[in-house]
Amino acid sequence: MGVQLGGVIKGEPVEMAQLSGKKIAIDAFNTLYQFLSIIRDRETGQPLTDSKGRVTSHLSGLLYRTTKFLEAGIKPIYVFDGTPPAFKFATSVERREIRSAAHAEWQAALESGAPAEEILKAAKRSVRLTGEMIDGAKTLLDFMGVQWVQAPSEGEAQCAHMCASGTVWASSSQDWDSFLFGSPRLVRNLSVSGKKRLPKTGAYIDVNPEIFELNKVLSVLNLTREQLIIAGLLIGTDFNPGVKGYGPKKAIALAQKEKTLESVLAKVTWEGPPAQEVMDLFLHPPVTDEQPGQKLLQPERLRKMMVDEHEFSAERMEKVVKTLEGLRPKAGSLGKWVK
Repeated sequence: MGVQLGGVIKGEPVEMAQLSGKKIAIDAFNTLYQFLSIIRDRETGQPLTDSKGRVTSHLSGLLYRTTKFLEAGIKPIYVFDGTPPAFKFATSVERREIRSAAHAEWQAALESGAPAEEILKAAKRSVRLTGEMIDGAKTLLDFMGVQWVQAPSEGEAQCAHMCASGTVWASSSQDWDSFLFGSPRLVRNLSVSGKKRLPKTGAYIDVNPEIFELNKVLSVLNLTREQLIIAGLLIGTDFNPGVKGYGPKKAIALAQKEKTLESVLAKVTWEGPPAQEVMDLFLHPPVTDEQPGQKLLQPERLRKMMVDEHEFSAERMEKVVKTLEGLRPKAGSLGKWVK
């Protein structure tokens, strides 16, 4: 989930075509969770599965959305989470408990014949990302010829580092923690752009990518990056629960006034892991400078995985393969991508 800053900062809308030629580091876990949440039966809340009962919603989303990126000229590099910091354990346990409770609500809603909206809402909250799903996603990207990076710890931190070092043009995530980790540029809604159905009215709205730049965000909020982190700690991040009663506006105001973590902590009742340790994680996270290796499209393996193993439509897969083959650099072409 990350720190909640929506509503206090605004981005610049951008068409996907305007991102052509850009390398973008994508938070893989964040993206896979989105696909697992969204790609479900609207009546029962069930995710896509093959005949063996294996969930394939994440593979479907990754396949078609990544192909769309490539068609638009975007060069995606997916970044997978590594070992989380020890103090994230409490948050992880809490989330597992929330997912378990949501799964029970989902099953109860199905059995009671509750409205489809309630069923789907509970189903989305019960999403789990397993090791098997993660391995499958990496294998799919390999066969598609798409680069990915294994982060030593937090994927968002690695994305931010790659952006700050110039390896990529921007980070992509729905979480605002990217800014706390120091990403100079963030693209939101990249993986969910398109039509979005509003829960209560059933109406559809357009969801377009937005670009946010850290320097502009800090200027608008009148904060340094360190003070933005302090505000994030007050609101709550993936690593701490936040301080009761502090939403974005109140947290930002306190960070502006007190300026340092020490001064802020003197004004609030802190709960959770040591605040300085969490702040140090945002300022100096474990990252790697290892460059992602070049990948080659493997059409036959891609067909075998998606059609033979997971029973995707052979006709639709053939269209995807032809699209990907058509995007491969031609012999003698420079085939360069800009950052």
